[in-house]
Amino acid sequence: MNKKSRRTSSRRTFLANAASSGLLVALGKGTSAFAEAAAPGADKPAAAAGLPANFANPADSPIHALLKDIPLPRMVPIETTFDRPVLVDVGQAFVAKLRGSRVLEGIWPGMSIAVGAGSRGIANLPLVTRLLIEELKKVGAHPFLFPAMGSHGGATPEGQRAVLERMGMSAEKMGAPIQATMEVVQVGSTPDGLPAYVDAIAAAADGIIVVNRIKPHTSFRGKVESGLSKMIVIGVGKQKGAETCHNLGYGRMEQNLVALCRATLASGKILFGVGLVENAYHETSQVEIVPAVEIEAQEPRLLEEARKLMPTVPIQLLDVLLIDEVGKNISGTGFDPNVVGRYPTPDVTLTERDPRITRIAVLNITDVSDGNGTGLGLADFTTERVFRKFNFVETYCNLLTSTTATVGKIPMVMRNDQQAVQAAIKTCLIGDPRKVRLARIKSTLSLDRTLVSENLVEEALRNPRTKVMGPAAEMAFDGEGNLR
Repeated sequence: MNKKSRRTSSRRTFLANAASSGLLVALGKGTSAFAEAAAPGADKPAAAAGLPANFANPADSPIHALLKDIPLPRMVPIETTFDRPVLVDVGQAFVAKLRGSRVLEGIWPGMSIAVGAGSRGIANLPLVTRLLIEELKKVGAHPFLFPAMGSHGGATPEGQRAVLERMGMSAEKMGAPIQATMEVVQVGSTPDGLPAYVDAIAAAADGIIVVNRIKPHTSFRGKVESGLSKMIVIGVGKQKGAETCHNLGYGRMEQNLVALCRATLASGKILFGVGLVENAYHETSQVEIVPAVEIEAQEPRLLEEARKLMPTVPIQLLDVLLIDEVGKNISGTGFDPNVVGRYPTPDVTLTERDPRITRIAVLNITDVSDGNGTGLGLADFTTERVFRKFNFVETYCNLLTSTTATVGKIPMVMRNDQQAVQAAIKTCLIGDPRKVRLARIKSTLSLDRTLVSENLVEEALRNPRTKVMGPAAEMAFDGEGNLR
């Protein structure tokens, strides 16, 4: 066989496998990047079932040969204590704040109230939302829940309803119906002419209440970032509102958020917001009831309180960081750039607080993320396990709306965790790989318990809030080469 024939055969094999696996229809059907079944007669390497033939990376591949002798450090478990203000009884605190705020006095019997919730990875969100619905019913209102999301759930009503249900917010659990649509109505515009949109079903109600966590954003800095204003513009405004706010880039995000939020608030549709602040342990530390007229003034203060409570990786200068799992339930960017110091846009300038990490390897995507791989583009290496889960529709609808294309890229895909770790060490630009400065975290929501390479223990202990939790041990892998 001549070289031209070999090239043609290889291309045909790739296309046959890609077509049978779902790659060529993934954008149309909402499937994961690759299905498991191959077409009859198509070549299907045992080491990479369901993957294109030229993607195969068996144990005897040249990739394996390049990495197999890279040494792995022994790891030591450490624990770091962060400031931990916490509400002992979140439900009781919320109800007391709600009743004490007197916002319910503006709601009378028979009113239809749209309760918007939707951001993932928020502690006690189902609890607070359910209690809010109960309190609304007690004053005679008729509340319903609607997905206050931009492009999550594939930007479809069914997908967004499913997102709420995966978060434990079904109609049965919340005690109120869920009404989902992607249709919007324009309720105003900014001085620059940007249209302000509201979910069409919510707009037809007598009032709208939003519930969201207030925290630093992953892609820009401003007096308001992620929180009530963002929920009103990008959540209540659905995909159309999110697209309008993002289209001019993150350099204008704060300006657009503030202006669009003012336009929406001026419509009188928003009654109040429920703002949640979390500590470094992903626990609710504060809950605030903010009347609509006070949102612009109160949110910056809550944002600064949230920023002070954010956790950090225990070692600021690392050659390699391993992240066990990423996902939309962890951060809008899969893993929080504020924690690891890698941002998806040039609109965030690194500060002294940000860590400096040469290589990042992402080892898995949380199941609840439904294959949304947002954030992978900020990593350097990942695994076949992640690649198989990657859902193009979930990820791309999200990123085509937010305009942050970088985070949707796929990093180098290694066969398993062991290869990903060794690849990160091999490429981390140090002379002696035995001296690698390496840390492993479960996720950017779980930073109190960390594993660090043996050579970093002394440095870690310079922090009086850090202590060693066990002896050094070799990295342990299962039969598939994945970390235990």
